[in-house]
Amino acid sequence: MPQEISLDTFDIADFIRAGDHIVWGQGAGEPASLVDKLLEQRHRIGHASVFLGGVRSRSTLQREHTDVLSFSSLGGIGSLRTFAREGLLRIVPCHLSKIPGYFEQGIFRADVVFVQLSEPDDRGEYSFALGNDFQRAAMTQARVVIAEVNDQVPWTWCDGGVDRSRIDYIVRTSRPPLEIRAQPIGPVEESIARHVGRYIDDGTTIQIGVGAIPDAVLASVGDRRDLGFHSGLISDRTADLMEQGAMTNARKPIDTGFATTGCLVGTRRLHNFAHRNSAIRLFTPAHTHSPMVLSRLGKIVALNSAIEVDLTGQVNAEVAAGAYMGAVGGQVDFVRGVQLSPAGRSVIALPATARGDSITRIVARLEGGVVTTARSDADIIVTEFGAAELRGQTLAERTRRMIAISHPAFRETLEREAHEIVRRGG
Repeated sequence: MPQEISLDTFDIADFIRAGDHIVWGQGAGEPASLVDKLLEQRHRIGHASVFLGGVRSRSTLQREHTDVLSFSSLGGIGSLRTFAREGLLRIVPCHLSKIPGYFEQGIFRADVVFVQLSEPDDRGEYSFALGNDFQRAAMTQARVVIAEVNDQVPWTWCDGGVDRSRIDYIVRTSRPPLEIRAQPIGPVEESIARHVGRYIDDGTTIQIGVGAIPDAVLASVGDRRDLGFHSGLISDRTADLMEQGAMTNARKPIDTGFATTGCLVGTRRLHNFAHRNSAIRLFTPAHTHSPMVLSRLGKIVALNSAIEVDLTGQVNAEVAAGAYMGAVGGQVDFVRGVQLSPAGRSVIALPATARGDSITRIVARLEGGVVTTARSDADIIVTEFGAAELRGQTLAERTRRMIAISHPAFRETLEREAHEIVRRGG
């Protein structure tokens, strides 16, 4: 049985040794009180390494914490962008679907795991609450697992539940969970959403990321019926569609009748909606991002983003202006997985320009040669100027279609560069 300890008397040196590798959940699933204790008491343990997913809190991690702690992550996700830009983050480029296996195989070390859990339900079962991700696999390998049981987070249905035998210590807390609010939707996002919406019919299963474009797409499909949901994260907009009756998950060939996700990325409105709601179920990346699972979902549209896309369909979702701003993450898992289904489509959506229309995001060559998604995997690229369907197209036809969805101010330059791309064969 786990041993309960008080947060007031919590001494990090009782659990963590110098040289340990520490892991905790990402996004709103961060066990904030345990993390605060680690940062406050870090000098008591000496040097240690921390593996992170996407960090959304704005104030937790600071430059000063790198004096004895080193941080590694999938990429510059959320508030980790500052760390990445300043060279304080060690990047591990990998597919999200691979991470649970990396922990289980010992490729990633996990000596100490912090996990946030809900209060137990009537049966005495804890829940992973806001995030059921790679932490479960890390727990199987850890020397010490410390659970922060927060009475203000929702109890959510999770595949497999929480293995109490793997929890060594419990710290009880009561603090509002991190809320992640939607970004404003503007004319560009609305225009992109209209183009993406052409591929979403009644009964379509949707995968989304986070941001204004996914929000705009979900806000535009409320007139559809029996939509399904299968994604690594779920937002307030998804809860809206479920309450409206537009998203029933009734036509999904598998996971029928419930929305499949891994993390809750939203506000208290979403947390309350998901609390003990069996219509939302949290799975690890081994399920949400599995190509074998995705191939069985029938008509599914996967929507992901990019920093830039070149004229042949190569996608950079990682580096901007010389700084690591994104991640490989789950993009390639979904791009490839959904296309294993005969009715699956992969959409990469992005505004055509950046910095007040001064920079084109449809480019002849990707910055620094970083390719997140290969052109051989490209399907549909969408900007506010239209949709370019690239699957099965020649290089010459790809460049023509990509130029057509670029900003008009850059088309002449892109056309000149396209001649050279086609001449040399790519």
